[in-house]
Amino acid sequence: MSSEESPLLRAAEPIRDEEDRVYDRFTSRQKRVIVAVVSWTGLIPLFVSSSFVPAIPQVAHDLGTTGSVINLSVSLSMVTASVSSLIWAKYSSYYGRRPIYLASLPCLCAGALGVALSRSVLSLILFQTLQAFGYASGISVGAGVVGDICRVEERGSAIGIFFGASLLGAALAPLTGGTVTHYISWRAMPCILCLAGLVALLLTALYLPETSHPGKRGVDKLLSEDSSDAQRWRWVWLNPFSSLKLLQSPNLMLMTLMTSCVLLTDFVLLIPLSYTIGARYHIKNEALVGAFFIAAGVGNITGAPLAGRISDHVVVKWRLRRHGEWVPEDRLRATLLPAATLVPLSVLLSGLTTQFIEGKPGIVLNVICLFMNGIGVDMTLSPVNAYLVDAMHTRSAEIIAAQKGVRNLLVAMATAGILPLINHIGVASTNAISAAIAWIGFFLLWLTVHYGSRMRAWSSQSDIDV
Repeated sequence: MSSEESPLLRAAEPIRDEEDRVYDRFTSRQKRVIVAVVSWTGLIPLFVSSSFVPAIPQVAHDLGTTGSVINLSVSLSMVTASVSSLIWAKYSSYYGRRPIYLASLPCLCAGALGVALSRSVLSLILFQTLQAFGYASGISVGAGVVGDICRVEERGSAIGIFFGASLLGAALAPLTGGTVTHYISWRAMPCILCLAGLVALLLTALYLPETSHPGKRGVDKLLSEDSSDAQRWRWVWLNPFSSLKLLQSPNLMLMTLMTSCVLLTDFVLLIPLSYTIGARYHIKNEALVGAFFIAAGVGNITGAPLAGRISDHVVVKWRLRRHGEWVPEDRLRATLLPAATLVPLSVLLSGLTTQFIEGKPGIVLNVICLFMNGIGVDMTLSPVNAYLVDAMHTRSAEIIAAQKGVRNLLVAMATAGILPLINHIGVASTNAISAAIAWIGFFLLWLTVHYGSRMRAWSSQSDIDV
């Protein structure tokens, strides 16, 4: 029997009405509350990592070390988050979403409080690792929750809100972190994040029920096979890296590469901002430099919900054209225009503006470019994330974690060369290269939209552990 739970490697068939009834377990109001709760939790991860960056010089001075050493602690926490995301996602498929949140959020709170109280580099690294371990569940498990409660036709809008919140955190965090660090102390921000984690834990305990479909968790299947232990909870060791095998599907791997190309433009614009826009227009105040991130944040707020609604409309439209047949790649049609225009052109025009246009006109044009990029990135990534959940619904948290882990690794390696490249060939040329990579990502997207069904035929179901 084929349904939306079928892996991407199987040809799509019409979704039967009786199979949709599982989504009626929650009312529309309950769904909105659940999406709000996981969106708050999903905002925290990128906020943690991005808000710490402006504080690095002060942290290094306070702990008697160098900025390079503190940068190393940030890199280690990012690696921890990527691996931990796979762990939480794998266990959320087995034990359910709610237990994972209740287990991970206390780690986030303890880690954040430990960071605030750190008196040595070693303690800072240890507590940042614990903090990263705790917040790593936010994105992957949150996407799984949205997939659990929303039908295909409404899933894009909900995921748009969820991922819009996470990217909003990334956009606002540098301004918030820089302001708090400048006017209070770098130790104040981890305390604020600890409080945010406690709020997320309280909201989860009060308003987040178990959303996994009845009988679909691994533990449900295990206990049903062993009736003598039906009332006993048991621990099972799982291999979190098995989720990476999901990327054997050419469709899913192409989407991972495509989103890496798109997200790289965001990093090219934002990471060296102090050395590009800040230096070019003589802006030295950390808070003012961080304010430029608001433009991208407003774009995120605008783009993600808009993209979700458009992608849902496209799914319904093409499903009607096919007389009820559902094809996962139809959702990706909503991303073609922003991936071809807003994403590459925003980074290209920003580079040209920064290098050749002086004064207030250059500042205004760069703000517009950052806004364009925020909209374009979200209008591309949000439907793609919904597509991943559509395609691997029973393992939605795992595919999001696997895709995010590989994508972050690729982007991290690429971003390491941004500043050296800017210093060597200039900001305009560097941004032009990023725009060209974004157009390569668009080509990968176009291939998936038009040849997704054929690519499914290249890979057998045995390639993926479903």
